[in-house]
Amino acid sequence: MTTQCFHCNEIVPKGINLHVEINHIQQPMCCLGCQAIAQTIVENGLSQYYSVRTEPAHKGHSLIPEQLQKNKLLDEAVLQSEFVFNSSSNTGVDAQGNELQNDLKEAILTVDGISCAACAWLIERQLDKLTGLVSINVNATTQRATVKWQDTSVKLSDILREIERIGYQALPFKANDIEINNTKQSKAFIKRLGISGILMMQIMMIAVGLYFGAFADMTEDNKVYLRWISFMLAIPIIFYGAFPFYIGAINAVKAKRLSMDVPVSVAIILAFSASAWATVTQQGEVYFESVSMFTFLLLIGKFLEFRARSRAAQVSANLLKLMPMTACKLIPTDINSTSADAAPQELLVAAKSLLQGDIVIIKPGELVPADGIITLGNSQLNEAMLSGEQTPVNKTVNDKIFAGTINGDGNITVQVTKNSGQSFLSQLIRLSEESQTHKPKIAQLSDKIAQYFVAIILLTSIGTALYWHQHLPEEAFWITLSVLVATCPCALSLATPTGLTCATTRLNKAGIMIKGGHVMETIPSINCFAFDKTGTLTTGEFTIDRIELIGSNNDNTSKAQVLAIAAALEAHSEHPIAKPFTEFRDHSLKAEQVKVHSGQGVTGSINEIDYTIGKCTWLAKLGAINCQQGKQIDLQGANCILMANKQIIAAFYLIDKVRDDAFNTLSELNKQHKTRLLSGDSQHACDAISQILPLNVALGGLSATEKMQYIQNMQAQGDNVAMTGDGVNDSPVFGAAHVSIAMGCGADITKSGADVILLNNKLSSINTLIKVSHRTRRIIFQNYLWAFGYNAIVLPLAVAGYITPYMAVIGMSASSILVITNSLRLLKP
Repeated sequence: MTTQCFHCNEIVPKGINLHVEINHIQQPMCCLGCQAIAQTIVENGLSQYYSVRTEPAHKGHSLIPEQLQKNKLLDEAVLQSEFVFNSSSNTGVDAQGNELQNDLKEAILTVDGISCAACAWLIERQLDKLTGLVSINVNATTQRATVKWQDTSVKLSDILREIERIGYQALPFKANDIEINNTKQSKAFIKRLGISGILMMQIMMIAVGLYFGAFADMTEDNKVYLRWISFMLAIPIIFYGAFPFYIGAINAVKAKRLSMDVPVSVAIILAFSASAWATVTQQGEVYFESVSMFTFLLLIGKFLEFRARSRAAQVSANLLKLMPMTACKLIPTDINSTSADAAPQELLVAAKSLLQGDIVIIKPGELVPADGIITLGNSQLNEAMLSGEQTPVNKTVNDKIFAGTINGDGNITVQVTKNSGQSFLSQLIRLSEESQTHKPKIAQLSDKIAQYFVAIILLTSIGTALYWHQHLPEEAFWITLSVLVATCPCALSLATPTGLTCATTRLNKAGIMIKGGHVMETIPSINCFAFDKTGTLTTGEFTIDRIELIGSNNDNTSKAQVLAIAAALEAHSEHPIAKPFTEFRDHSLKAEQVKVHSGQGVTGSINEIDYTIGKCTWLAKLGAINCQQGKQIDLQGANCILMANKQIIAAFYLIDKVRDDAFNTLSELNKQHKTRLLSGDSQHACDAISQILPLNVALGGLSATEKMQYIQNMQAQGDNVAMTGDGVNDSPVFGAAHVSIAMGCGADITKSGADVILLNNKLSSINTLIKVSHRTRRIIFQNYLWAFGYNAIVLPLAVAGYITPYMAVIGMSASSILVITNSLRLLKP
């Protein structure tokens, strides 16, 4: 009996006994190459590849380097479905200025080895040279990179290989992997700290003996002995404890750049080398205790920075951990069976394997495994992980639910609408990373300054060494060392990324999703907030208050007929006004040649009769009706009018509730901002709501184009405008506004084009956004003030010899920790 290789399906030769455990089953392999590739797939948590692949893999070759195998595997579409997204933009430009059309992909990568903002800057500059790469933004705080590329010009494996070439390791971002990696790094830090700390204490005790021995007439042999012991104890500290600094410096120099690790590494190596030479030649003084304490304090500073970065990145990483591991999928017992009694079979599957169209059942207390629509049952769902609001939300048939939310007290059957990699939660993580990697102009300027500042430090150190060598040779070395360390601009590079990361995390907790990278720097300059009416200032939950019929003798039959006709037309619209007609849908009526007029109405043909349903003002502009006509009915006050063959047959009056927090939100905004209502609803409806809410200006009957023109006119007058809306018709207006804000309950296309999404559907979140953005700007300014101020004060003091190496290390570490701690204040409400 022949056995086939589980990886490539070729026959396993006789005498070959190679296996790989895949999904807890030992699977046969035909060669070492297939075994290596299969093992790589398993070790990277990509075993799902084997369950969803459509054809056998290509035969592996054992001569291919293991890391290259891993990278090449990540180019396969089956594996990329978990972590690669189609870019929202259809075009882009690479580093060479080539315009790239379509086929743009986007992914978040975890990058190991980033020690400071200069590392992020280095990676961005080096990869910008790659043909086909549209953009790369590296967040030094979270140690993640958002990359966008054209798949036909460059592969993901090429991007990963280029990152590895300059000394860093990159893999697709996964929450569990991040936690494991952070734990691994934390243990490595603690190990380096432990070894360096213990050995440093021994060296310090020996140094005390040497200092006091000098006054007690210690013999020269004993002094030499103690120096050699200090030398041997310092070796692990210098070559193991300080190793990360050397790696960072080497990577920077190889790339012909300067990073913060360069002056630090130079200082450590020079101090140790000078002391070692003094020990060997038995001439001069040794300062092993100084360099040991110097390294130890630097490691403490780095460890505290690492812990702060981990804390700042924890929320977004934990969001992905909310995704359940399994799901209960419903599978028909017999696909060919027509029996109504053939109950579907419940099968427990991996949540990641769910595809669009699958049916799952979610029991009370379980996590929702994928985005979908309820097809049976009703329940209350806790959506706190998206909106920050703990109050359960009632959900029933046809309502959307999102992966990671918690089902309450009812059984619900759900049809999956999106694969796991494309879920709303996954999109939030990706968009959050994008916004955090955006660098404001001041941050871009500070990055450039930091590069030049490192060069200035090195030149100043050389000048200091030459000066003091002539005037005080015995202290020249240590003064130069102090200059190198004390003025390292780590705090300068940390000022913006830590602030933006903490601010975005704080807003995420409050149910506010920042998508646009420019939001945090633009919001403080906004002086006018414009709002749509339906679904924004109001809940958008319309109910039909009354129906007025024209030319009908049988009220009951006629009302049922016009409701069914209106429902058939409105089924093609996503406007909130269309929703209350859903319950009156008669599926025997089929609307044909339907055309949706954004924000105005719908036209179509039913049973060879041309129907139009829409706003009175729109119909009047078309010349179809006169809003003042109709002696028995107030057409102008109607929300929508139904016409058959250009004859009015019905008018619908709907009731829409004003949001509970709308009054307080607008009252607070009016203190320092202008407020505008720009609505497509009738002016009559807008005037009515302006009597309830404190709006400066209320304009109705506006099309999407007219709203956009109004905002552009305001901008021409010097106003900075933010637009808040929820419907499809708001998308063009969003493009014109400085900042666009979408309600979480809004249409998908609106949310995809918005800079901010209010996941909690609370207008009061706008005030929270303003408050946090102002606070963020203030804290970032404080960070820069401290970073520049510290370096401006410490540089002349170090050059003058007033700062010892101890003080230099403490000052440099303290400045970085102070900046991070100041930014962490943004995490507090």
